[in-house]
Amino acid sequence: MNELVLFEKNDGVATLTLNQPERRNPISETGMVEALVDALDRLSASQDVRVAILTGAGSAFSSGGDIRAMAAELDTRAEAPLDTPAYYLKGIQRITRAFAALDVPIIAAVNGPAMGAGCDLACMCDIRIAAESARFAENFVKVGIIPGDGGAWLLPRVVGFSKACEMTFTGESLDATAALSCGLVSQVVPDSELLSAAYALAERIAANPPHALRMAKRLLVQGREMAQLPLLELAAQMQALAHTSRDHSEAVEAFLEKRAPRFTGR
Repeated sequence: MNELVLFEKNDGVATLTLNQPERRNPISETGMVEALVDALDRLSASQDVRVAILTGAGSAFSSGGDIRAMAAELDTRAEAPLDTPAYYLKGIQRITRAFAALDVPIIAAVNGPAMGAGCDLACMCDIRIAAESARFAENFVKVGIIPGDGGAWLLPRVVGFSKACEMTFTGESLDATAALSCGLVSQVVPDSELLSAAYALAERIAANPPHALRMAKRLLVQGREMAQLPLLELAAQMQALAHTSRDHSEAVEAFLEKRAPRFTGR
């Protein structure tokens, strides 16, 4: 197991924990990119996982990029600008693509600052719950760069174009209350209750048929890009599969028999 990202499973809920608390969990370097992509691949392949939670160890969710590492690379980036696109494509953007391919619903439990790429990482998740100490900033402009990890695509789809522009152009941070008011997060809870709140939501999600959950997530993700008519066709095709599942039959039978359903993922 890669210790940079801890992976735990419990009753259909997987928890991924960024595990560099002494550095505030940066995600831009090769080791963490590999570890996080590997964890997401493992998550996709785990048919017994119905929902996942992503959080950070220590006092931060993720600092995004490591400014000290960035300083060490200043000359390299300046001297060989043609190499930089590949650095992003083969580096941090692999995380963005891995999240885009993930069919398992995933909740970000934001336990502290989520800065730059850390803010974008939270936006890669489907649902965000914030501790009261959480802060969010699309602060790339503060160090003279732009969101190179896909933030310009992600953030407007979460908070709307105007608010995304405000956050991106000022680089200023939002506290948890402001994040809630603009829809960046759906809940704010006391720090001590963050993981319990995330698990409570995860358990409500995990109570449902796993294949239906994954297909529903895929439709929602595709719906951000597809026109309505192609999406309707895709929904019809997925529904044809859903109607053949044992879990669908079980849900209907349980409803008619007025009992709790017992889903098996079949």
